[in-house]
Amino acid sequence: MNSLKTDLEMFNLNKTLAIVTGAARGNGAAIISGFEKAGAKVLAVDTQKTEYKMAVIGDISDHSIIQKVNTIVTNRNFKNLVLINNAGISKPSPSPYPHEDWDITLKVNLTAPFMLIESLIPLFKKTKKGSIINITSLNAELAFPNNPAYNASKGGLKMLTKFYAKSLGEYGVRVNNVGPGYMVTDMTQKSYSNEKLKKSREKHTFLGRWGQPEDLVGVCIFLASDASSYITGQDIYVDGGWTANGLIE
Repeated sequence: MNSLKTDLEMFNLNKTLAIVTGAARGNGAAIISGFEKAGAKVLAVDTQKTEYKMAVIGDISDHSIIQKVNTIVTNRNFKNLVLINNAGISKPSPSPYPHEDWDITLKVNLTAPFMLIESLIPLFKKTKKGSIINITSLNAELAFPNNPAYNASKGGLKMLTKFYAKSLGEYGVRVNNVGPGYMVTDMTQKSYSNEKLKKSREKHTFLGRWGQPEDLVGVCIFLASDASSYITGQDIYVDGGWTANGLIE
């Protein structure tokens, strides 16, 4: 029993400060709830007002918002710093794809995580312990129609993760990707409400269902904690088996 308790302590997030972007709803809100239950202090970042104790309201692709995040984190005490780049947008459109949609999607989904990581590198180097979790997508691996910007941004984020895993490893910082499959969120509500599309996506998984935001909590706690102390530069897909599925009958 004592050994089991010791093993479970590897997942404890006491003395952890976690920054979660896209925090107000969906995947971000579920992750924050799970992290708080695991003992972490959380800084929530979103364009929408939240009720969290620590929050920064604004567009994470804005330099001033990133600076606010950096200032708050610098003035907090912690032993383990975690950054979860969850904020993202999707703007599907048939060809010709609007240039403005391309620009804003890349800005939010790829450039903002890059800028936020860069701003926190001095703190990560000082702490000598931490975890960066980038929330990618099935689209980091697979081509979907009518959304080149989302495909490109998530594929780019996947490789940005591997770059930072390599460059920050010497400081004890681990960087990994978590790729959700089709999750029931505001972003996917249109597809989920369409019975034909809903069933088609369910059929593509091994588990026969859509994911829920809560399905992401366990893997994020794992990657943020000592339980994954030798895991970095990896892609973990929380997709019910979607990426492993071949023939769809």
